[in-house]
Amino acid sequence: MAASERALTLTTTAALAAEDIKAENIVALDVSEHMPLADVFLIVSGTNERQVGAIIDEIERKLHEQGAKALRREGIRGGRWAILDFNDLIVHVMHQEDRAYYELERLWKDCPVVPLPLGAAPAE
Repeated sequence: MAASERALTLTTTAALAAEDIKAENIVALDVSEHMPLADVFLIVSGTNERQVGAIIDEIERKLHEQGAKALRREGIRGGRWAILDFNDLIVHVMHQEDRAYYELERLWKDCPVVPLPLGAAPAE
């Protein structure tokens, strides 16, 4: 079973929103085969707590425009590792130091990477 079209659409929107705020190392993993609670994990890094907060805000704003609201939000105030659960999509916004320490990609290495259209956004 592969990720649903809705999950892939939300993932693309969230990834582009994170890219707009200069998030780093944006990776999406199709976890649908291994996890019954979500189809995709989107993992992004911020360089400091303020940027992590800005990335969270922008992702939520863009997904809200598509009618998606986070069912659960954890770690928002700390600015180190926030989790946004949009049901089909779970977004991990992590401070780059915490991301290097926890290595989520290594833990989910059996999951295929979801291609993202990053760097394709037109300049304004």
